[in-house]
Amino acid sequence: MKKITSFFVILFMATTLLSGFKSTAQDNLDNSKSEFGLLVQYLEENGNFINTDAPAIVLADEIKENLANKKYLVIDIRSESWFAYGHIKNAVNVAPAELLNYFETKITPSNFDKITIVCYSGQSAAYYASLLRLSGYNNVFNLKWGMSSWTTEFAEKAWLKNTNNVFADKLQTTPNAMPAIGELPMLKTGKTEAKEILKERLKGAFAKPYSEFIVKADSVFKSPADFYIVNYVNEEKYNTGHIEGAVRYEPKASLSSTTSLFTLPANKKVLVQCSAGQSAAYVVAYLHVLGYDVSNLGYGSNSFMNKILVEKGWDGFSAKEIKNFPIVE
Repeated sequence: MKKITSFFVILFMATTLLSGFKSTAQDNLDNSKSEFGLLVQYLEENGNFINTDAPAIVLADEIKENLANKKYLVIDIRSESWFAYGHIKNAVNVAPAELLNYFETKITPSNFDKITIVCYSGQSAAYYASLLRLSGYNNVFNLKWGMSSWTTEFAEKAWLKNTNNVFADKLQTTPNAMPAIGELPMLKTGKTEAKEILKERLKGAFAKPYSEFIVKADSVFKSPADFYIVNYVNEEKYNTGHIEGAVRYEPKASLSSTTSLFTLPANKKVLVQCSAGQSAAYVVAYLHVLGYDVSNLGYGSNSFMNKILVEKGWDGFSAKEIKNFPIVE
């Protein structure tokens, strides 16, 4: 009996050593003290933004109507050269990596009714607006379609040249089942308080260029199995056609600890896709903070089935989205 007991002790120790720092879903669910578990709980108890209000989007018309409103602040995160070339009146130019510092030291965010982040297409602005929301700034929004909605000259360099229908005949219409709970991310900030864990994760997220989160449709259709594809749309859009293997997650409902968040794999790149890439960008920011290896499909479904989206009124980009408002040069 003594030998048998010793054997199991040795086996247990060997298994523990071989597993190293690998974190399973059950570990995270059972251990409320894991950094991942603490962070999820904290974010869900403090607004649960991704599953309640996201995305937070402003249209060009609203910005135009409030150009003289001192309660509206527009922050343009494009390069200095593009900002100098042309921007919205009264907008300020802030580099993405400096956004959090700008909010903490340069302005009093609560003095504004709305702070709108502006970029080329609306996607990177949505990503940083999401990070700022996670930082506690609940009056932050992004300009839908970015500067592409302001004037044709900018749209030609972003949305107009990135919308096409090249893969519209290669879509899957049968649903793909959501997997069971598997491995979850393991965060290693070294912090024990949820607020401090979030602070560290946000610091890293702001420092990483948004361009590193973008995947183009060509790469995805060439090898869809390389990704776990999250089709972040409603059922009708999903059934009309989706990338092979894509699994549907219901917007504002499916990415919580009580629904389907834990079905996302921690050991594979997660690709989030929506119609225009902006709702997805909010999700990408959230999942990146939680520790997932995540990317956004650039320009969303517009990058491969734009015509269908326009015809059905599903956030398909077209010339009617361009307002041709004046810019400051």
